[in-house]
Amino acid sequence: MSQLQFTKMHGLGNDFVVIDGVTSPFEPTTEQVRFLADRNFGVGCDQLLLVEPSLSDETDFRYRIWNADGGEVEQCGNGARCFARFVREKGLTRKQEIVVETASGVITLKLQPNGWVTVNMGTPILEPKAIPFEAEQQTDQYAIEVDDETLKVGAVSMGNPHVVVTVDQLSDAVVERLGPLLESHPRFPQRVNAGFMEIVDRSRIKLRVYERGAGETLACGTGTCAAVVSGIVQGKLDRKVTATLRGGELLIEWNGGDAPVMMTGPAETVFEGVVEL
Repeated sequence: MSQLQFTKMHGLGNDFVVIDGVTSPFEPTTEQVRFLADRNFGVGCDQLLLVEPSLSDETDFRYRIWNADGGEVEQCGNGARCFARFVREKGLTRKQEIVVETASGVITLKLQPNGWVTVNMGTPILEPKAIPFEAEQQTDQYAIEVDDETLKVGAVSMGNPHVVVTVDQLSDAVVERLGPLLESHPRFPQRVNAGFMEIVDRSRIKLRVYERGAGETLACGTGTCAAVVSGIVQGKLDRKVTATLRGGELLIEWNGGDAPVMMTGPAETVFEGVVEL
């Protein structure tokens, strides 16, 4: 048995166990991730976040993410904001703007005076093969068969794959039924995060997200970015959108084309502890 120091954090209720792998290197096994994520027998979280030394002179840190099911994934927007607060609070950097390497590329994190964090999430990917999503050609919306019904969906990658379903009333979105079916849909070979979006007006949406490997969470940063991008591409949303999730609000800005998606929101430390592995 070994002891592992951790910090529990959350971004709008999307909660994380954060590990300092700079001071003490750590390579979790699938079983260890599942244990730490377990809300009955472990610490409890949606994702495990690991801070590692940079592999490049051009970045400050490396950022790795595991979902609660033990699978390592490419990106997590709410986690990125927590990452920025964590490295500052732990004295790992004094920078206000932090450049971070992820499995899906380099992102930039900027701490705001009010404690919120703005994340440059990079350019959204809309080309189906790169998402990856099986489709003959790129379009604003796709018809997809799910549980004997045809859904009109958007498909976007924010470093991880997302499918976006627009609904008239979010309360009517059958997240529990359609979420798992979309997550494992055969047209998404790496599985997918499923977002259910209600458009309030051109500058406001409501959103629920069923995350790949984690189930429905209180908030999903990359899912919110993907939903806003999908709405803008379809001509239904303006360039700056406030998204209301079950855990709170995020501000998303995208100027289209190759411009990066900018996400601003809170990040909170809950407690610190030591766990036996």
